[in-house]
Amino acid sequence: MNLDLREISKRYHEKLSKIKVALFDVDGILTNGLISWDGEPVGFNRSTHTQDGYGLKVLMQAGIKVGVISGGQSLGVVKRFEENLNLDYVFLGNEDKRDAYLKVLDKGHSDDEILYMGDEFFDLPLLKRAGFSATVPNASFEIREVVDYVTIRPSGQACVREVIDLIRYAQGIVPKIKEF
Repeated sequence: MNLDLREISKRYHEKLSKIKVALFDVDGILTNGLISWDGEPVGFNRSTHTQDGYGLKVLMQAGIKVGVISGGQSLGVVKRFEENLNLDYVFLGNEDKRDAYLKVLDKGHSDDEILYMGDEFFDLPLLKRAGFSATVPNASFEIREVVDYVTIRPSGQACVREVIDLIRYAQGIVPKIKEF
């Protein structure tokens, strides 16, 4: 894949430069959408990409608030996003995601400061309202036609990192790396 995200970021610079909050759906965005059953007590499992996790950390280090909004709710999702990555916002267990979005707005943010990435019909209200919206190539046509950006990378394969890198380039965010 020959993808120059710096050039793509320039196309969306005006919108991306305003982003102060980055919100992501979980299933089908941060995961590949597949759910496996391992039985009790583990239950349903999902896999996330390490590049996405690191990208989320980079945004938080740069002062951007980061969160997930998911209709699902599982122990693995809680552990990954709340306990392991310590995201600013973790909203789980409600397919009507409008309430979670409004809670973020209540923290003093405006629509044009929010990025939302989702792939399903119940994501549409947020995708239409957010200042910058993105989805994955395997999302339904109705989803792809309303968003600002459709990733090259598929669900769960660092597609979130692709969008994070667009923000990084637009805002001049460089990951903090300790040198020898």
